Amino acid sequence: MFSLDGTLDLTRLAATRRLQLRAPGQLAPAVIATWRGRMINEYMSSYVFAGLAEQLRAAGDLAAAARCEEFAAEEREHGALCGAVVEAAGGAARAVVAPPRAVPEHRQTTRRVAAARNLLSVSCLSETVAVALIGAERLEMPEGALRDVLTRIWADEIGHARFGWAWLDAALPQLSDDERRALERYLPTALAHLEHHELAHLPADSQPPAEGKVYGLCSGRDARVLFYDTVTEVIVPELERRGLRAEAAWRGRKAA
Repeated sequence: MFSLDGTLDLTRLAATRRLQLRAPGQLAPAVIATWRGRMINEYMSSYVFAGLAEQLRAAGDLAAAARCEEFAAEEREHGALCGAVVEAAGGAARAVVAPPRAVPEHRQTTRRVAAARNLLSVSCLSETVAVALIGAERLEMPEGALRDVLTRIWADEIGHARFGWAWLDAALPQLSDDERRALERYLPTALAHLEHHELAHLPADSQPPAEGKVYGLCSGRDARVLFYDTVTEVIVPELERRGLRAEAAWRGRKAA
């Protein structure tokens, strides 16, 4: 659990989700570091969905708030599963992390647009990218305990992304012209943040040996290519199809 001193300790939760893992040998440090990073990202994402739930509840969307609370619980479970991989590889499911950041309030606009901006950024952008990256990694991994972990996480991320797109479809017709423009104005910022966040977690110089795929170690260069393909071939067209000027926003993201 996350404590006030900045320690994320999932050793107890990981212990209840033990899994058998072939000893990674010389790859152990890379395996531990990779899955500890995933453990942090997944568990800390639960705070994002919890914040979204509060924001949606304040905007009067109780059903969507309940769904985001469910997603928060799923992210905590993902963290525990990744922690179990860390422990199985010989590491400790523990790390010092930065405190969770509050979900942006977007006080300059309406509660409905604030919720739309954040849900678009989290579910339609980040989770769609996660579906692509985890799905590709899963395809390269042989059957076994680690692939089962990735399959569980991947399936949940698909649900998170689908929810965001469906929510956006329902919300857009209800927005006034001013609210729609306010949502659209945020796209360059959301896309710039997405790019910065993903590239920070996909180092271009990461090139593990072929046997690393067994443990979920992937080429940072290949993952970056897939990231950009997902944005330009999936996310931007889907936003454009919904009448949002995403192509211009993607081109203008550097200035966001």
